[in-house]
Amino acid sequence: MPRSVPKVASRARRKKMLKLSKGFWGRRKNVWTIAKHHIEKGLLHAYVGRKLKKREYRRLWITRINAAARLNGTTYSKLMYMLKVNNININRKILADFAMNKPEVFAAIVKQATKQ
Repeated sequence: MPRSVPKVASRARRKKMLKLSKGFWGRRKNVWTIAKHHIEKGLLHAYVGRKLKKREYRRLWITRINAAARLNGTTYSKLMYMLKVNNININRKILADFAMNKPEVFAAIVKQATKQ
């Protein structure tokens, strides 16, 4: 029985990884062991970055809502509490968009939430 060697498959695996290292600087782009290390590190950073992006956007929305709420005579925490009490279900992304692009709509929402 002939000896089986994984030449084709292993070369394809290396080619696939080296293709991912395109654009890297120095030996990171063409030396297998170094390229493999930096590709894995880069993919790890990309994974973490996708999670951090969600946090960053939420922080941005909260900052924008707080700034607009203060212009309307309240604070972020009071506004969010009153929205919840009055059963007004608008998420932070939409509130931040209203605060930036349609301040009159945001002011109406604040007025509706704060009236007793």
